[in-house]
Amino acid sequence: MTAQRAAELFRETFGEEPEGVWSAPGRVNLIGEHTDYNGGLCLPIALPHRTYAALRRRDDGRLRMVSAQGDGLVETSLDEVGPGSPEGWAAYVAGVPWALARAGHEVGGFDVAVDGGVPLGAGLSSSAALECAVAAAVSDTGGLGLLDSTRGRAALAAACVEAENTVAQAPTGGMDQSAALLASAGHALLLDCRDHSTEQVPFDLDAHGLALLVVDTRAEHALVDGQYAERRDSCERAARELGVSTLREIPLEGLDEALSSLSGDLLRRRARHVVTEIARVEAAREALRADDFERLGELFLESHASMRDDFEISVPELDTAVTAATGAGALGARMTGGGFGGSAIALVRREDADAARAAVEKAFADRGFTAPECFVVSASDPAGRDL
Repeated sequence: MTAQRAAELFRETFGEEPEGVWSAPGRVNLIGEHTDYNGGLCLPIALPHRTYAALRRRDDGRLRMVSAQGDGLVETSLDEVGPGSPEGWAAYVAGVPWALARAGHEVGGFDVAVDGGVPLGAGLSSSAALECAVAAAVSDTGGLGLLDSTRGRAALAAACVEAENTVAQAPTGGMDQSAALLASAGHALLLDCRDHSTEQVPFDLDAHGLALLVVDTRAEHALVDGQYAERRDSCERAARELGVSTLREIPLEGLDEALSSLSGDLLRRRARHVVTEIARVEAAREALRADDFERLGELFLESHASMRDDFEISVPELDTAVTAATGAGALGARMTGGGFGGSAIALVRREDADAARAAVEKAFADRGFTAPECFVVSASDPAGRDL
């Protein structure tokens, strides 16, 4: 997947040269799942896998969009963009200038060709990569200058979240967009979703003889089927019953008392996951600062158990990947992303990566699952201009 491919698609579709090509990465969340919309902490890295957007600005407010993974040209205008319109992948593209305009930025129309290199349905945030690549292009071609500072990149991330929540109507939090725009190579991004502050946490596994293995289970992954929204609603209900604005306000040492006051077991389990997961993110930051990767592996396993048992977002393929990887010597493993399919990650010694991959593939074959795709990733660069 290259910037040149997106540029060529642009030329083939629109008959002229783009002003440039921009890209944004997918992400893997090391730990901190379903904490973002609860005002909590999360710890993602940007992936080497990127989505590219070749774009040329228009002055007439028209939006013409084509995707290498789509089925033809989609056309609309800024005036026609709104909740649920357009539909499909184009919502993530058209929603970006719509959200930037709502935030007070002067934006126009554009022609854009996109080419996605982030695996679809793998829980690696292909949608945020698409939004953020387009956002970077709109900022540069429109002279907004939002890529030039952390504050500007945070504003771009907020616009992308608004595009996804309102136009694409996917009720996600802000972790994915923040990772795509604010992460840095060789680091994990500690994101505080209460005040939107960030911290770069060193994450150079190669220097420690380690690797991060991603297992795309190929299990169906969809966040728009109501399951994600149900989890978010449950957390908001629990917060209301506890008289707090978000579950972030419940300290770990006060968790048992808080749980005893909730009205049902489901809310108790949902709240317990969120509060303990936020604490695990804090512990993971300290483990990375101390180069304590054994502890990080333990936290991965604790996190997976919480998502499987309390938040109920794992599936048999994810559980199988975690069990097989740890059985082959991984320091720890967990599902990553919104759940209900998607990917798992395993922290492995570099010399054990092939054995872990083979163990996962055999376990999937033994259970009759679709063959997974396994690959090693490193913490990579954020969104920016390529050509």
